[in-house]
Amino acid sequence: RGGAQGSMAAAMALSCGVRYGPFSRQLLGPSARGRLVRPAVWGGSAAPASSRPGLAGEVQYCAELLRKRDYEGFLCSLLLPAESRTSAFALRAFNVELAQIKDSITQKTIGLMRMQFWRKAVEDIYCDNPPHQPVAIELWKAIKRHNLTKRWLLKIIDEREKNLDDRAYRNIQELETYADNTHSALLYLTLETLGVRDIHADHAASHIGKAQGIVTCLRATPYHSKRQKVFLPMDICMLHGVSQEDFIRANQEKNLRDVIYNIASQAHVHLEHARSFSKNVPVKAFPAFLYTVALEDYLYKIQKVDFNIFHPSLHKKSTLLPLYLYIRSWKKKY
Repeated sequence: RGGAQGSMAAAMALSCGVRYGPFSRQLLGPSARGRLVRPAVWGGSAAPASSRPGLAGEVQYCAELLRKRDYEGFLCSLLLPAESRTSAFALRAFNVELAQIKDSITQKTIGLMRMQFWRKAVEDIYCDNPPHQPVAIELWKAIKRHNLTKRWLLKIIDEREKNLDDRAYRNIQELETYADNTHSALLYLTLETLGVRDIHADHAASHIGKAQGIVTCLRATPYHSKRQKVFLPMDICMLHGVSQEDFIRANQEKNLRDVIYNIASQAHVHLEHARSFSKNVPVKAFPAFLYTVALEDYLYKIQKVDFNIFHPSLHKKSTLLPLYLYIRSWKKKY
């Protein structure tokens, strides 16, 4: 635990503060939910270890995987209570393993095989027979420690498997469903590591997970566009007369920025909804929702560049994020 706390201290010491302010084009508020109009104004292979690591080695493996592949999730996990921290590492590492699969394969069949490995791994874990793979072993410990709900883990696998197809989301609702079954499910499990089983917390987690899924889709757009792929909701693209080719060519015209604005606004709406009933959410649940800080940071940045999804500033790691996460944690807000 001391090592994790040391990592947290180092991470928190990186920088000092972020600002959020109004811009000429504001994100839509909660009252505009569902409107797609503009106002007038991120698993690779289940790499089995050659030999089973020791206790510290398994935790370190998960933490290092997060640090490299889900840095924001890594920082958020460091701020969880000590008794939940290593379990959160395991859950997020499990999610990373699944998320990496789509980008690491050239044939869907290989992806299906890797998903099946993790589906069987979860079944075996609940039979107290985890495979000799560090993430699986840590996940087993987390399940034993907190009695985590099996169906959320399987739902994440099932949804990631469906998403192996290289096609755009048909509409924003399809993207939200994917986000709810992956990111929100991960938040439900994180709440369980905190000992929180509460309907209001689950409601907040659902909205935050949807916001995270939408932002993740936006952030990945430049990466995918370079590889001749576009996954943004087709209904919003069609509404503004934007084709997939426009994104592949990194077009920066107004109608393309309008597409990004509409999608980003939907993420903002979900964050506002999650916060609108924060008074009913147990304070004990708040650490699970610290990822809202990273989402807020990205939405602020994309506003600042007038929703130009290809702007270089959006690809830079925020050195101000660690301290702002710490402050939000200290204030017990999300």
